[in-house]
Amino acid sequence: MKQILFLSSLVICILTASCNKPCKNEQPRARIVNNGTDKASVQIKTSGGSTENINNIESGQVSAWSSFASGNTEFTVAVQGMPNDTMIPVVMVDCWEYEIIIDAANQVSSLPAERD
Repeated sequence: MKQILFLSSLVICILTASCNKPCKNEQPRARIVNNGTDKASVQIKTSGGSTENINNIESGQVSAWSSFASGNTEFTVAVQGMPNDTMIPVVMVDCWEYEIIIDAANQVSSLPAERD
């Protein structure tokens, strides 16, 4: 009887753990956080070869999340008034999200996080 109770509890625990994972092979997503000195525009070259643009993100604003295919992705960031664009390569992975952050000195970085 104890063995049946133990096995039943084990099966319930395994089923509960496997059902609680909210991200199941969802495409990676990214958004732009502009803490820079002026408007920013970002060109995104995805692993599938397509190009998307997110334009005119005001200083102090955050863009909406956008989903992309997993793989090598390039974010080219242009901040108004700055002479050079910055290209950030990111290897995007399913069930992860990426914030492309423009800081107060207009330096660009990527902050990845696994989705819950």
